[in-house]
Amino acid sequence: MNPQKTYTVDEAQKKLENYCAYQERCHKEVKTKLKDMKMIPEAIDKIMVYLIQNNFLNEERFAKAFVRGKFRIKHWGKNRLVRELKFRDISKYAINIALKEIDDSEYYLTLDELVKKRISQVNENNKFKKKKKVADYLLYRGWESGLVYEKLNEYL
Repeated sequence: MNPQKTYTVDEAQKKLENYCAYQERCHKEVKTKLKDMKMIPEAIDKIMVYLIQNNFLNEERFAKAFVRGKFRIKHWGKNRLVRELKFRDISKYAINIALKEIDDSEYYLTLDELVKKRISQVNENNKFKKKKKVADYLLYRGWESGLVYEKLNEYL
């Protein structure tokens, strides 16, 4: 048998400082980590307050980094970004601030490139089926339907 290691509040606090310093974390991730460490609710609250006060944990900073990263690397649209942030229990205020990290011209340029790339990848002779496949791909990635169909009508 492998007994679960127990942590004092100070040990857990140090461990979570490193966890948060390594990369931006949301409050939900940190709480889950503390629960996995078998910490009691009072200790979890105390550690969370400490991490927030000492700027190891910042919801707004996490949201901004998340939006920048997922947009630039995975090319997610705003709908998907909002959905993922809500899933992580990020406040509406922080989500709105984070979405301002995306420059509108860069957003439209990225969509344009994605549409062109996906059209060339889809092997379909029927124009309508091809349009649907490309649209489904982009909608899954969180791009707004109005923008997607506008671009598709431009190219197909």
